[in-house]
Amino acid sequence: MRLPTDTAERAPGEAAIVQAKPAKGRYRENLSRAQAMFAELVAGERVPDLIVFPEAALTGYFLEGAVYDLALPAEQFANDLAGAWRAAAGDRPVDLVCGFYENAEGTYYNSAMYLHVAGEHARIAHVHRKMFLATYGVFDEERFLSRGRRLRVFDTRFGIAAMLICEDMWHAIMPTIAAVKGARLLIVPSAAPGRGIEGERELTSVTRWREILHGAAAEHGVYVVYAGLTGFEGGKGMTGSSCIIGPRGNLEVEAPDLGECVVRGPIDPREGDLARASLPLLGDLNAVLPDLLLDDELPLPKAR
Repeated sequence: MRLPTDTAERAPGEAAIVQAKPAKGRYRENLSRAQAMFAELVAGERVPDLIVFPEAALTGYFLEGAVYDLALPAEQFANDLAGAWRAAAGDRPVDLVCGFYENAEGTYYNSAMYLHVAGEHARIAHVHRKMFLATYGVFDEERFLSRGRRLRVFDTRFGIAAMLICEDMWHAIMPTIAAVKGARLLIVPSAAPGRGIEGERELTSVTRWREILHGAAAEHGVYVVYAGLTGFEGGKGMTGSSCIIGPRGNLEVEAPDLGECVVRGPIDPREGDLARASLPLLGDLNAVLPDLLLDDELPLPKAR
């Protein structure tokens, strides 16, 4: 697939984040609720160009062994999601991102899909499989799931994009690699339980997420769209806090910590160009990266 290199090929637009509170394990019910949310978005003054749902948004996150019953092949999930959009919006085009549990011929992943829908046509632009499976504290992903093996970038109407799922974003090398590969937009579906207390006002996990998202956006000159699950599962409260961060690390829009809602914000690739020109950290990294990778002290696998 040809990736765009000219700013004229990329267009500004609007993203909407659906901060969802799914009914645990009730996929069809949650799909119907997504369709109702699509209808509300279509009824507004402007239909978003991109709609982003959180990690595991149509099943709930803490499924354990039930993941094998609720995981779907990517093509089936794409058909269901596109069908819900068409039922609400008819032939209007849109890009949709949603986290789901994927059954890839008997191998199970925590995945996120970027889907372009235009009339009767639906095209899967990319499926990212979570690479860092959280298996500590309240998390037990690696017991039930396989991890993804590649971080890829892909073409969108906004330019080159990448998706990272929840803990993927906590490893700074992931947004860095995405940016080096050309990503101008990072989309982060997440299901993050609240942990710790930051002073008297905020959960420590929410504070840490804010630092990670703002830092990655500012360092690499990229937009970051973070979609957080909300609600309670098994006594664990998901922290929501969905947001769009601009390429200078500026907050464009932010949802509350708790509760279902929709927030909208701009994505303008030209702003990313200006941010990178004024603070060329990524250009400097591209120049130094070959030397870093040739460092024989790095624990990298040897070529066979």
